[in-house]
Amino acid sequence: MSPPPLPQRRRLAPAESRDAALEAASALLVERGPQAVTLKAVAARVGRTHANLLHHFGSAEGLQTALVERMARTITATIKAAALRARAGDQDPRDVVNLTFDAFDSGGAGALASWMILSGNRDALNPILTAIHDLVDDLAEGAGDRPLAEQTLHLVLLALGDALLGAPMAQALGLHPGKAREIALAALLAGRDSPTPA
Repeated sequence: MSPPPLPQRRRLAPAESRDAALEAASALLVERGPQAVTLKAVAARVGRTHANLLHHFGSAEGLQTALVERMARTITATIKAAALRARAGDQDPRDVVNLTFDAFDSGGAGALASWMILSGNRDALNPILTAIHDLVDDLAEGAGDRPLAEQTLHLVLLALGDALLGAPMAQALGLHPGKAREIALAALLAGRDSPTPA
């Protein structure tokens, strides 16, 4: 008796194949860390060949850069929506802080960006920085004279630093692990409530 035929892989359109690879890369990042985001691991997860991923991304660095770009778009879209709801009074500013911190921590953006920089890819943060700059520009419309860029810089640097060193640093200083989020929230509220300059 001959073995049953192997199921044929469905041929994906290039955009579908690329999206599937980025979904797999994102899952690997969260599950096993940035060092697990390799062409071989992603190819195995999506049932494609190494050559197929090379065609789409050019290299492991290209895959990681595409992943950072995708994460940057997702992160900033989420933060923008929350910030607009908070400005309209429909959401607690704490949600903006938590979404930002979660994106860099449990979402893996902080670990991936740091790992890429340490691996020699100094441009790794460019997609995130560009997306955040665009977010600040979008949110600045109608924000009056509030120092929105400074608030965003403060929030993102705190979130990134917390993702990388927050828990051990807080423990070493005798602070609870959520202290950086509290500091970020206090700064956000102080900036929102401060009078605009004359």
